[in-house]
Amino acid sequence: MPELESPLTRLLNALNDGSTTPVEVARSCAAHANRNALHNTYLHFDAGDLVAQAESLPERFPASRPPLYGVPVSLKDCFDLAGTVTTCGSGLYAKLHPPAKEDSAVAARLRESGCLITGKTHLHQLAYGITGQNRDFGDCLQPADASRLTGGSSSGGAASAQEGSALAAIGTDTGGSIRVPAALCGLVGFRCSRSAGKSWPELWRGAAHLAPSFDTIGLLFADPRDAALLVGTLFGIPAIPAASRYRIGCVPDSFLDDCEPSSLATYRASQKMLERAGAELGEVDVSYWNDTIEIFSGIQAHEAAILHRGHFEHFEPAIAQRLAWGASLSAVEVDRLRTRHEHFKVPMAELFESFDLLMLPCAPVDRLLPHADQSTVRQAILRYTTPFSLGGLPAVALPGSLVGETFGTGVQIAAASGMDGDLLSFVTWLSLELAGP
Repeated sequence: MPELESPLTRLLNALNDGSTTPVEVARSCAAHANRNALHNTYLHFDAGDLVAQAESLPERFPASRPPLYGVPVSLKDCFDLAGTVTTCGSGLYAKLHPPAKEDSAVAARLRESGCLITGKTHLHQLAYGITGQNRDFGDCLQPADASRLTGGSSSGGAASAQEGSALAAIGTDTGGSIRVPAALCGLVGFRCSRSAGKSWPELWRGAAHLAPSFDTIGLLFADPRDAALLVGTLFGIPAIPAASRYRIGCVPDSFLDDCEPSSLATYRASQKMLERAGAELGEVDVSYWNDTIEIFSGIQAHEAAILHRGHFEHFEPAIAQRLAWGASLSAVEVDRLRTRHEHFKVPMAELFESFDLLMLPCAPVDRLLPHADQSTVRQAILRYTTPFSLGGLPAVALPGSLVGETFGTGVQIAAASGMDGDLLSFVTWLSLELAGP
């Protein structure tokens, strides 16, 4: 982190000392929007509305400025935004859904915090994919490199943060949909736990679920130093003092046998960096993780099939196939999967009796290529992401660039379920360690 100030601190200072204004910020965001090759970072973008939001801020907050006054944040297009259609990345729903009559709870919280909502971002259809490909709206390519997919499903959110049309992006993470695009696009991604902060169920008002058992909310942004203010403000997670030391459980080498050299190098370098910072690392037994994809995929497909019943044939073939399979599962089969899920959570929770945090790569690959068959790599990635999803854990994805490693790589670090504040304090502690004396 060579810059003395983080992007958020730099922006807030400029807004406070008058060297920039919310209107200038809005116009700059508009100039950077949809900079990727297919110009589809956003599925809904209205430059006039963005400037109007900025112009209204002084009148809306005449006495005192809220914490994120004038900060541009994009919104994944599975959250309602008054006056716009929530497409969920589907051409069918773009036609079928009427414009939202009111803001979702997340959009309302953005406005209450003083944010400028830059637009509704691209996502993998129904948020049911890890690559960022989309038949109806085009694949989401990285603004920085059109030869790479962003990853998904929070594809447009990652693109918006990378291209500079937003300082941060609201995303969702069911099975890795924040963590994977964060890593592939060189960003930080924070996935909240399912019991994070204040009024967690309320945050889903006006939002479209994929699989309610696993769906979580989070953010993508560029600099870990901004995590505490962004995540703490938007999701009501209180600041907690950092621990005097951190015990971090790491997956064994046997788990990493499919890791590409670049991802493995980032993992090793991150371990060394944490040890230099004073963390105590140890190996964890993850032998019971072998069937995580089977448990996760079955429950996910079953719940998604209920939500999208009657429309399967309108979705991409791979998604339609998953939905049809989910619909075919009997009540007995689903109950067995849910029982296995409950059994899985027991040893997962027990890991935190010996460790404060868990750590493993975000993905075994550092890039996803457009027009390639992603079915095999999708399964490989889910092997790394679904254990934290099944555990309901908060997790932060940290890019390989923080340790000088290859672009597109990253590590994910998770805390126990509900311990989002502890994870935020760790990110703050780590940011200070990385900044040096």
